Amino acid sequence: MAEEPEKLAEGTLISHLLELRDRLLKAMIAIGIAFVPCVLNANDLFSFVSEPLLEKLPKGSNLIATGVMSPFTTPFKLSFFAALLLAMPYVIYQLWAFVAPGLYRKERRFAVPLLVSSIVLFYIGIAFAYYFVFPVMFQFFAHTTPKGVAMMTDINNYLDFVLTMFFCFGLAFEVPVAVVLLVVMGVVRVESLTRNRGYVLLGIFIVAALLTPPDAIAQCSLAIPMYLLYEGGILMARIVARDKSSQAPQKPQDASSPP
Repeated sequence: MAEEPEKLAEGTLISHLLELRDRLLKAMIAIGIAFVPCVLNANDLFSFVSEPLLEKLPKGSNLIATGVMSPFTTPFKLSFFAALLLAMPYVIYQLWAFVAPGLYRKERRFAVPLLVSSIVLFYIGIAFAYYFVFPVMFQFFAHTTPKGVAMMTDINNYLDFVLTMFFCFGLAFEVPVAVVLLVVMGVVRVESLTRNRGYVLLGIFIVAALLTPPDAIAQCSLAIPMYLLYEGGILMARIVARDKSSQAPQKPQDASSPP
């Protein structure tokens, strides 16, 4: 017995806009709730973020604030981004709840693990930058400071640098998700990704050079994990493509054709 085609939920434009408004409002409320403890501990939060640099500075050196309001505005800005990061799973869930009714069951079954893995990989990328890349990078910067020059970094410049690196590494760790999406959507084939490894490796090093400070250590710290994640994405794409082909209905053999 043939299965009936799945029907998607339908609604008017006004109903969709109202639901989108409610979802965005819930997401903003979640960010606001996460922002309260972050802003109350803003200075401690900034101390935690600045610890990798402070540990590598010469003895007696500190970060400085060149702006009058920087001691207040910089931790405040960090609190907002920390709250956004903490509330990100719930924010993405609200966006998913808005989009999910317009997807078929098979699409939802595939999208959920992809969505969860993208969030987890973004967090892993940030943790990798903080615990592994920053200590090596700041150690290199501190030891290459010219003689007679005191390394005194402004807190606002440091925060902008840290947030940029967090975003770059978090985005770089999304490579497996991007590879799987490209294969599933039929944009590229797994064989093509495997055959063009050399070009991809070159492109990854170029991207890493553009996103990181101009030193080989930072570039390799981003490029090597990106390439390993690319290989992991190929492996995941192979598994997904194999499952997709096994679930595809086979065409019945023509009775007139020879066995």
